Amino acid sequence: MAALRVVPTRRHGRELYHVLLPDGRNVAWYERATGRVHLLSEDRRQSVLDALAPYLTGPVTVGPPPLPTAAELAGLALHPDDDLAPNRPGEALLVDLDRDPAAPHRLRADPRRQGLAAEQAVGEALDRLDGAGWRTLHSVPLPGGARLHHLLIGPGGLYCLRSLYARKRRVRVEAPYVAVGRAEPQPLLRGLAHDAERASLALTVEVRPVLAVFEAARIDLARASREVRVVPAVELAALAAGGGLLKPADVDALYAQARDRHTWSRA
Repeated sequence: MAALRVVPTRRHGRELYHVLLPDGRNVAWYERATGRVHLLSEDRRQSVLDALAPYLTGPVTVGPPPLPTAAELAGLALHPDDDLAPNRPGEALLVDLDRDPAAPHRLRADPRRQGLAAEQAVGEALDRLDGAGWRTLHSVPLPGGARLHHLLIGPGGLYCLRSLYARKRRVRVEAPYVAVGRAEPQPLLRGLAHDAERASLALTVEVRPVLAVFEAARIDLARASREVRVVPAVELAALAAGGGLLKPADVDALYAQARDRHTWSRA
């Protein structure tokens, strides 16, 4: 029988361990919080338990998974390399830092690490909305090397978010420009609006852009944007206050579409 491999993931606050065949097909997954092994093939029970043995933390219940929705079936059918759901907040920066760590004698703080701190804080805030029916993807790659820092999907619609590190500095917004501290203003809102347009094209549904500002001393809206919402990271929970646009089945279907890497090839 073909050897199985285990791929740990963390999805919506849940720690999961997927058991895969060499070709990437899923045969089981272990949910640590519930102590349950969801088995897709009864004749692989023992080989699945043997593969999971190093990861089991106590007694487990083994059995078939609950009847999946169409969206869950689509996710299970995805090859792990094409599934964006396991991406951590700041995934692209984490990979870049791992490949090319900052030199130890660097005089200034590595801007990648500052960006990572912002993306992780914003990502954690968004992941906490899961209990209210919202789903989040992080570090979504777009053609040409661009990426969406975060994509939020829920009852109130879809949001494309960009994290901005501004710790203890003033942020001045004069649309489409944003200045952090004494740095030169950058057309961040124009770029973010363009990212939202690309996401709307890929998903064929409206995606609204949001700039999430991390730990700014003050945010001055000298000239607000009619397209892009500017929100302090600590107030992101307010995005979940909206509702009535999408039903739970619609949220699941859009999430299943968005988590597939191939969806974004047309963005």
